[in-house]
Amino acid sequence: MGPCLAERKKIAARHGRLILFVDESGLSERPCRVTTWSRRGITPVLRYQYTWSQLSVIAAVGRNRLYFASRRGTYKAPAIARFLHQLLRRTRRKLLVVWDRLQGHRSKLVADLVRRARGRLELAFLPAYAPELNPTELVWAHLKNREVGNYCPATFKELADLTRRRLKSMQRRPDLVNAFIRHTGLA
Repeated sequence: MGPCLAERKKIAARHGRLILFVDESGLSERPCRVTTWSRRGITPVLRYQYTWSQLSVIAAVGRNRLYFASRRGTYKAPAIARFLHQLLRRTRRKLLVVWDRLQGHRSKLVADLVRRARGRLELAFLPAYAPELNPTELVWAHLKNREVGNYCPATFKELADLTRRRLKSMQRRPDLVNAFIRHTGLA
């Protein structure tokens, strides 16, 4: 067994690696219901059309940074590997990616990408059943409860467009992104 997460973070800092926490989440045309206001005695009603289409989003969170991508359907190994490849191209830095033990994260495609990256990409896995250690979970909570809560899109494209706009808005707020990291105690 390799070094623990805290030790890997120290090593990454020594080697000038950018530490990014990565996770995936999904949204559908069914609204994420959150508390709302209405007139006394009048229950708010959300009307929506529902299909089984799912918008999947993957994000990487680091100090002052939020990278994301989205797609219809779920994120499986090929799409995860493409996202990591895009991160490497976009950041031009050595990366330490910290994530859960999802099968796609441990896939042969991802392992091949790590090998081809020749030291620019290193992976660390969070302990099992520890979402509280991943600040990306807080990105999803904020997105679903604050940014798109109670939103009833008419089409899948409308949902995808709004989600991208709200995540881009979050990208422009490094104070918010850093708050997610501080909240997990990993700052």
